[in-house]
Formats: sequence, structure tokens, C-alpha cells
Amino acid sequence: MYKKLLKIVLMSLSLLVVQPGFAGLSSSAQMPEVREIQSEWARLYYLDEFLNNNYRELQALARRANRVAHKNPDSAEALVWDAIVLSTLAEKKGGLGALSLVKEAKLKLEQAEAIDAEVLGGSVYASLGSLYSKVPGWPIGFGSDKKAERYFRKALAINPQGLDINYFFAEYLADNGKDQLALEYIERALQSPPMAGRPLADQGRRQQALKLRSELSGS
Repeated sequence: MYKKLLKIVLMSLSLLVVQPGFAGLSSSAQMPEVREIQSEWARLYYLDEFLNNNYRELQALARRANRVAHKNPDSAEALVWDAIVLSTLAEKKGGLGALSLVKEAKLKLEQAEAIDAEVLGGSVYASLGSLYSKVPGWPIGFGSDKKAERYFRKALAINPQGLDINYFFAEYLADNGKDQLALEYIERALQSPPMAGRPLADQGRRQQALKLRSELSGS
């Protein structure tokens, strides 16, 4: 069973890590610049180089995503992807420096929600749910299991068959010791339709779901 990340963080602040996986959320963006950011993010996150020395590439992508969002202040999808890249950068950076990045990501997601709460098939709510479930609670951060579950269920109401949404909710349930229920949502994730035009992200997420299923079932 997954250990609750909050407990790990409280033992050692240097272990602060934010799961950025919400970045694969279903439903392709319409803006070409955002599609390019999606594609580059998938390359950096799912391929092996993410584990090595691509921090500068990720920083460059974060600056690029921020520029796109700044040029398109009324675009909810641009704000969502700006937040996604920031969260991925936070994972790579780690430590207390990551906390400021996820706070910024949360703000951008809230701005996107005000523009279009249902953008990208519920990605705003799934992303907020992931942040609230992974970030430490008070006095260190803003994390909250109650808020996380509320956002996850809002995302599922919008996109009940979404691969990412079901995976993140399954991960949240596993983190809270609800392994059997988590397995149900993993199966929903694995049975979800492919993400159109995003084969690398789709394959990477399904591999994560299979790994989580194996860990929870002991097989």
C-alpha cells in the first residue's frame, strides 16, 4: 500500500514531491501552442531522460508555458498547462523550493476554473485534487484530503471515463488505505478510451495504472 506522502514530508521536508501526472488529462487542447507544450511535456515526463539531466529543458518549457498563458489570459487550457509544467518542475526540484511552485500552480488552476471549470474534460478539478492530496497540510502547505476528494469527484462528474481522472482518484484512495476501492478505479482507468492524438501520454499513464494495480493486488 502506498505511504501517505504527507507523512513522508513531515519526516523530512527535503522529500517534498508533487505528483505531476495530471498532465496527461484527456481531451486535446485546441491552441497549437498548448498542443506543442503537451507534446514536449510528455517527452520530458514519460521518457527516460526525465530521470536524468533535463532540468534545464523543463525550466525552459515552464518559461514557454508561462509566456503562452500570459499572451492568452482568457485561455483556461493555457493556464492549466502552465500549472502542469510548474508542478512537474516542482517534482524535479524538490525541497521547500517546490512548495512555492505548487502554490503558483494552484493559483493558475483557480484562475482557469474561473474562466472555464470544465476545460479539458475536468482537468482543472483533477489537477486541484492531485495538488491538495499530495501537498503537505498546514502549517507547511495547503494540502487537504477533504478538498482533494471533493475536487476529484467534481472531475469524475464531468469526465467519468477519463484515464487520468480515474487513475488519480485511485491513487488518492490507495494513499488513504482504501485499496479495494482504489482497484475499482484503476480498472476504470484501464478501460477508458485512448487519449486522442496523445499516444505517449496515454501509454505512460496506463503503465502507471498497471504498476499501481500490481502493487495493490500483490501480484
